[in-house]
Amino acid sequence: MLKWMVPAGKKLWKDEDGLGTLEVLLIVAVLVIIAIAFRKWIFAWIEKVFGESNGQLTNTGSLNTCTDPTKTYPNC
Repeated sequence: MLKWMVPAGKKLWKDEDGLGTLEVLLIVAVLVIIAIAFRKWIFAWIEKVFGESNGQLTNTGSLNTCTDPTKTYPNC
């Protein structure tokens, strides 16, 4: 397994087309490190956003379908 991995790794390191991949991996690594460092703040912000949206959803009124005199509904 190492017989083909070592030459492939060397080829990727020398190949300039692989440089874009390396840059993307470094950016992802930095983003992951930032996310880990600020995870408590991120989770608190997400809970706040979802809590506010949940509060807005529960405070909306319901449509009263029993007011239409032309129709009969079983639970009205």
